[in-house]
Amino acid sequence: MKRASKLYTALIFLFLFAPIAILLLFSFNETKSLSVFSGFSLKWYRELFRDGDTLESLKNTLILACSSSVIATVMGTAAAVGIDKLRSKYARAAINTVTNIPMTNPDIITGISLMLMFVFIGGRLGLSSSLSFWTMLMSHVTFCLPYVILQVLPKLRQMDPALPEAAMDLGCTPMQAFFKAELPEILPGIVTGLIMAFTLSLDDFVISYFTQGNGFQTLPIRIYSMTKKTVTPKMYALSTIIFFVILALLLLSNLQDERADNRLRQSKHNERR
Repeated sequence: MKRASKLYTALIFLFLFAPIAILLLFSFNETKSLSVFSGFSLKWYRELFRDGDTLESLKNTLILACSSSVIATVMGTAAAVGIDKLRSKYARAAINTVTNIPMTNPDIITGISLMLMFVFIGGRLGLSSSLSFWTMLMSHVTFCLPYVILQVLPKLRQMDPALPEAAMDLGCTPMQAFFKAELPEILPGIVTGLIMAFTLSLDDFVISYFTQGNGFQTLPIRIYSMTKKTVTPKMYALSTIIFFVILALLLLSNLQDERADNRLRQSKHNERR
């Protein structure tokens, strides 16, 4: 039974990570071949940094991902604090249900509905172009927001509710109590939500495709346009770099969560003593 479970786990990991391993391997291939590894080379990494259009798309993607993740994190943290302070369980359940809709709704439905809304509003305002960088930014904030709320809410529920009250008893205003007492306790959830929002925005194609404006192209859209001709190994090199960046962010997030759990266990241990 143990051997079967280990074999099953190994097959699952093989299924998940074999495509990434092949991508990493052939990003260092000397030729364009996807079936024969002819030799180790950094050729495609050098070619990548000479491709101005791809680097411009990467810059646009990073600007969009950083902007939307920061805005979604601030708004999501504020929303989570507000939801946590609701006294009515029915109102809280209703808001949680509404918040979860963007996560369960298919991306194509979200993208088309946002596009129609922006076109309608742009037509009413008499704008020459209804879609732009700002419409993409608002769209990315919209679908990232629930994920931030989902990460921050559990941390608020784990926190001792007496902390902000104690801070206010010691002379803090409600805002000072939040920043000095509550924020350090929920910071791991905020950081995790920020990283999740960043990776979701970085990866998005469908919603970006429907809400993009002229002159602003993200990396997933550029790669899609390249598939109509051919995807060169430069994209393997770029994907490898992005993979290791995201891996580093996830490791930092896990370390942050581990430190927070250790502090929580230590505080509980001290209380028992």
